Amino acid sequence: MAADSYRSDTGTTTAPAGNGKESAPRRATMAGVVVLVALVLAIGLLEAFQPGGVDVSSLTGGVITFDTTVRIGILTIVVVGLNLLMGYAGQVSLGQAAFFGLGAYSSAIFTTRAELVGIGSGLEGRWWWPWLVMVLGMALTGALAYAVGRPILRLRGHYLAMATLGLGVMVTIMFRENLGLQLDTKDITGGSDGIPGIPRLRVGTFEIWPIERYYYLVWFLAIVGILLALNVVRSRSGRALRALHSSELAAETVGVDTARFKVRALVVSAMYASIAGSLFAHFRVAVSPTPFDFLASLELVVMAAVGGMASVWGAPFGVAAILAIRELVRTRLDLVIGGAGGEQEAVAFGVLLVLVMIFMPEGVVVRVKEVARRWSR
Repeated sequence: MAADSYRSDTGTTTAPAGNGKESAPRRATMAGVVVLVALVLAIGLLEAFQPGGVDVSSLTGGVITFDTTVRIGILTIVVVGLNLLMGYAGQVSLGQAAFFGLGAYSSAIFTTRAELVGIGSGLEGRWWWPWLVMVLGMALTGALAYAVGRPILRLRGHYLAMATLGLGVMVTIMFRENLGLQLDTKDITGGSDGIPGIPRLRVGTFEIWPIERYYYLVWFLAIVGILLALNVVRSRSGRALRALHSSELAAETVGVDTARFKVRALVVSAMYASIAGSLFAHFRVAVSPTPFDFLASLELVVMAAVGGMASVWGAPFGVAAILAIRELVRTRLDLVIGGAGGEQEAVAFGVLLVLVMIFMPEGVVVRVKEVARRWSR
């Protein structure tokens, strides 16, 4: 086999580029992108025109609303980055929501309280400023991930999990405690109440709202993120990450700079989470510490596991599955158990997750592929 062949996202070996024939995994990727784009367009058109009075909510019996589809797109971006870090590089992270929150708070602070951090207030009214802040937030989050990643990623196993957990808790506390600054006259983060009044994104005078417009923006960036991640895992860096996941010692033996690739994976994962956090902030037009605490990080890991960590395509499947199961339990459990409350909902949600992981241990994506292969035969 030629030296420039690679392992695809599906785990199959592909032919070298330039042989005049498109590889099967690449065709499968293109087909997946086409299907995802078609599905996004279909959902958007259904909500916009509502033929016969049917919209997304009525079609799913209220389990999935149009608001939920936007949240699925935002969280898909976060989980794609988490899959690169955990599924490919094999580095445990229980603090991904911290990077998600850093992106959200960066957009919130610099678009509503810029003068408190020494930036002229005149920028807050410019339409391009929130877009520039999103890029700035990605850079700041990536720089922080690089700074903390070098010492943290020397740890392994449970110690690494505890370190990332501590990082997430520390960032959440900073959100609640005004970044640790003792300023009587300046409330930068808003404490436990958070920051309201975040402006909507716009291009010139064209505002990317109502929600139908924002939906397309979110999913455009989600699809771009998926394509970039697929390119990463099929590149030489992707092969290095898979070697690192399989055996760090073996990867070092064949010349992989494991420390450098682990930090790279963390930085890329953090930047994915940051852009998603900015989208979340402008979607909710307010931020508070609660959506970025430890439970949020744990939920992101569950989404990645349910979708399939060793697959970029697992991100949208995992996010959609978890949000759908949660809403299904919240809205339908009382039909099974009369007067069911929060405790019963938590137990039912846990039971359903256990069943999913028992019957789909490698994730929804792998199971779907297996079923598709059986049908094709």
